Amino acid sequence: MKVGYARVSTIEQNLNLQIDALKQAGCEKIITDEISDSVAERPGLNKLKEILRKDDILIVWRLDRLGRTLKHLIEWVNELEQQGVGFKSLQETIDTTTSGGKLVFHIFAALAEFERNLIRERTRAGLEAARTRGRQGGRPKLLPENKRKLVVELYTSKKHSIKDICQMMGISKPTLYKYIREQNG
Repeated sequence: MKVGYARVSTIEQNLNLQIDALKQAGCEKIITDEISDSVAERPGLNKLKEILRKDDILIVWRLDRLGRTLKHLIEWVNELEQQGVGFKSLQETIDTTTSGGKLVFHIFAALAEFERNLIRERTRAGLEAARTRGRQGGRPKLLPENKRKLVVELYTSKKHSIKDICQMMGISKPTLYKYIREQNG
């Protein structure tokens, strides 16, 4: 069975164009969502997971209607493939029921993985370069060393409440306790 999926991001948008194209492609059933792609839970996608069976074909008007990101889209198509369900995108003319369509989709997946690896390598190289120049990562200390010692002295003198110390120094309770732990280290 051919099952279509159509989605629009806002109520002002119209599903008619997508639904007409899906009907023309031979979809016997069409599931719709009227929800932003930034929302992880989409009722229509959940329904698709329930109704799709082996040898069915999921058809979308465009790739971006199904997946929030390329990674999300690849995960979806891989899951479909494991279930024996085909996938077609009408605008991009991708059809995983053919060997050529599978090839194109796997090239997309390989490019996405390549991009993730490049980003990871660049991040690591940037951090290493910063470390060699003496820069440490993480958030800077809120208070200089002498004021951190003062916080601990005020705490150990027990002349001020914890709330008062935090207000005087402009720090939170967890930060105060962190300074105490560092000093008693």
